[in-house]
Amino acid sequence: MNALAEFLNETLGPHLCVLLCAMLPVIELRGAIPLGFALGLPLGETFALAVLGNMIPVPFILLLIQKLLAWMESARWGLLRRLAGFIRRKAEKNREKVQKYAFWGVCLFVAIPLPMTGAWTGSLVASTIGMKFQKAMLSALIGVLIAGCVVSLICSGVIGFLSWML
Repeated sequence: MNALAEFLNETLGPHLCVLLCAMLPVIELRGAIPLGFALGLPLGETFALAVLGNMIPVPFILLLIQKLLAWMESARWGLLRRLAGFIRRKAEKNREKVQKYAFWGVCLFVAIPLPMTGAWTGSLVASTIGMKFQKAMLSALIGVLIAGCVVSLICSGVIGFLSWML
C-alpha cells in the first residue's frame, strides 16, 4: 500500500492526488483532506482542492444519473441491473429524510462527514426528488464546504494534538 501511495504521489503529485481522491465516491473530500495533510500540503490548498474535486462530479450526477440508471435497468447484464437497483434503493432510503427539507435537507445530508452521505449520494437524492439543477448545485456546494470545514478541523486538531504529544 505504501508503494502505491508513493507511486501516485511521485507520478501525479500531491495536488492531483488530493483532487482525484475527492472525486471518488464514498471517499470524497472526507478522505482527500486527510490525504492532503499526510502529503504535507497546506490547509488552504488541501481544502480548495478537496472541495473542487468533490464538486466536479456533482453536475454530471444531477444531469445524467436518471438516464444512466434507466439504461442500467434495461441492460442484459444482471450485474448492471442489480447495481442500478442498489443505487435506487440507496436514494429512496434517504429520500424521505431529505425531501422534507429539500434544499437544506440535501445540504445537511452532504455536510455530514460520514461515508455514503457526501456529494455523490446527496446529488443522487436531489435528482431523485426532482430538485432544480441550480438549487441542487448550491445545496451540494454548501454541504461540501461545511463537511470540508469539519474534516479540516478534525485533521488539524488531531495533527496538532499528536505534534504536541510528541
